[in-house]
Amino acid sequence: MQRIHYYYIALAGFFGLFLLLMAWHTVLSPSTRFPTALILIASVGPLLLPFRGLLHRNLKSCTWMSYLSLPYFAHGIAESYVSQSQRPYALLEVLFSLMLCFGAGLYVYKAEKA
Repeated sequence: MQRIHYYYIALAGFFGLFLLLMAWHTVLSPSTRFPTALILIASVGPLLLPFRGLLHRNLKSCTWMSYLSLPYFAHGIAESYVSQSQRPYALLEVLFSLMLCFGAGLYVYKAEKA
């Protein structure tokens, strides 16, 4: 595959993860114990830190985005194990975090090979 395809996979993973987390914590299954704003800041906030660099195809930001997707992968695995009702959302989180991780990582890897 060409390098740009990995970038598009990373973007699809990012936007999928972003939209899933926004919908999950506001519309699909809002928390009754914590304020929604606090949950969104804690879950979506870290994704926004290297976002500008990802859009500008900065290799360092793509590397950080790849690292940043791993806690979302771990959260999705743990949530799918713990809660039967949240399992579809958690497995989607796993899928999107893997798309982001491998897409961004392979984009950087192919850039260093060229």
